[in-house]
Amino acid sequence: MLISLHVKNFAIINEVEVDFKNHLNIMTGETGAGKSIIIGSVNAALGAKMGKDIVRSGADYALVELIFETKAEAVLKAMRELDIPVEGDQIIISRKIMSGRSVCKINGENVTASALSAVAGLLIDIHGQHEHQSLLNKSKHLEIVDRFARDELGELKADLEQGYKEYSKLKQESLQAGMDEDKRLREISFLEYEVTEIKNAALIPGEDEELSVKYKKLSNANAISEGLQSVYRYTGYDPSAAGDAIGRALRQLQKLSEFDGTISGFLNQLSEIDGLMNDLNRDLSQYMAGVENPEEELEEVTKRLDLINHLKSKYGNSIDQITSHCRECEEKLEKYRDYDLYVEKLAKKLSEAEARLDALSQRLSDIRKSKAKELTGRIKEALVALNFLDVQFEMTFERLQHYTAGGFDDAEFIISTNPGEGMKPLSRVASGGELSRIMLGIKSVLADKDEIETLIFDEIDVGISGRTAQKVSEQLSSIAGNHQIICITHLAQIAAMADAHYVIEKQTDGISTQTLIRELKEEEMIDELSRILGGAQITERVRENAKEMKELAYNSKKYKL
Repeated sequence: MLISLHVKNFAIINEVEVDFKNHLNIMTGETGAGKSIIIGSVNAALGAKMGKDIVRSGADYALVELIFETKAEAVLKAMRELDIPVEGDQIIISRKIMSGRSVCKINGENVTASALSAVAGLLIDIHGQHEHQSLLNKSKHLEIVDRFARDELGELKADLEQGYKEYSKLKQESLQAGMDEDKRLREISFLEYEVTEIKNAALIPGEDEELSVKYKKLSNANAISEGLQSVYRYTGYDPSAAGDAIGRALRQLQKLSEFDGTISGFLNQLSEIDGLMNDLNRDLSQYMAGVENPEEELEEVTKRLDLINHLKSKYGNSIDQITSHCRECEEKLEKYRDYDLYVEKLAKKLSEAEARLDALSQRLSDIRKSKAKELTGRIKEALVALNFLDVQFEMTFERLQHYTAGGFDDAEFIISTNPGEGMKPLSRVASGGELSRIMLGIKSVLADKDEIETLIFDEIDVGISGRTAQKVSEQLSSIAGNHQIICITHLAQIAAMADAHYVIEKQTDGISTQTLIRELKEEEMIDELSRILGGAQITERVRENAKEMKELAYNSKKYKL
């Protein structure tokens, strides 16, 4: 569950910190107070794209930090796969947003926005404003079924995606396979030339790097020779050389050591240096004696490097790429030399790939249909609880005329909300308020399946009132028995169900404006309920209604705090 939210310099929020509770957390406030900014800050922390103006005016950065507590194995597994340390049950997610960039962290480790979203998607599900409108897009319906059936579909969908790639590649190759005799012969001639050119070069892996090192040495041979001769003079035994000076110093120390035994230590140290100097001079002398005229070898190295670089300019940036190109040319040659056999083999491969793809797509479709029946049955139960008393809710499947990476299914939810009415697509039946309730029903079913602990609803109550609003509040309370719910609402029926109630307020000093959020005490909850019920004038009767609503809501709960 989400334990804490800390927001700083985000939109009109200066700095707020909220500690959330288990079960049903309700947030209310006047229109324009910044309720949706709170949800926006959570979205930002979870990796959503943000505009440049999201940083509060005058600030250098915006910061959002979420602290979760979870024991969910799926979350811990995702953390391990990302090599992120987990201490205890807490997961800290933060995002610092600056001009043109942002820094995402999980438990102090920098992560990409995509990695952040992957972990966050296992911790929390956010229903933003107008998200229920996505139900009008039937392509989303299949995504909902696949999410519900992901345990059964995981490996199968990966296999199908790979099968589709193979099929598409072979189909494209088949479309390009048509070739007349003249073109075939031209291709053979061209490929033979390239293969011959590369094979005649007899390339050895890594030789270009070795030749480059050798070229550097040979092209600087004169400078190396002159420099080493100078070093030999400096370290040798000419009157002004280091070797001569060390020899004189040794003789002096030998005399002095007869008078003071301590000096023998200095003598030993200098003797070691003299020995090292002798070894150095001997090695230098041998190296210089072995250096021959490099011009002939330099010419050979230069010619070889020129050949390799010429091949690189035509066939690849490395010897590995050149030899890989040669193998591809040989494969094409084999294909073009016996073209009829190639076309025959290609047709067979394409047929086999299509058969595999069709079988995988059929398996996927069968599982989807089975799970869709289970899903729609559970959604129907949730919808009945949301005051769709005579609802029928199903999913239709049709087969596409082509394959896709997701199979060949074209699926859509259909609904009937009144007895005697035929089943119709959601787009032709549901109003905004009905879509909102349908989405709530879907979310509640998926949350149980996904084992997501925290659900956030930003004004799920759009377009509803009266008895339906009461049913929605009861459903939210029911879901909150097993999940943490955070809900922004403007309806008293839902606010009355709160286990923890927060009010969001806008504060201004005439120069700047900021959004504040605070948790209400029990008496303050009644005050806020009265405001929602009565508006500007709050009478004693309104307060009594608010108290009664709060008591009824408490008594209707299936769980008690």
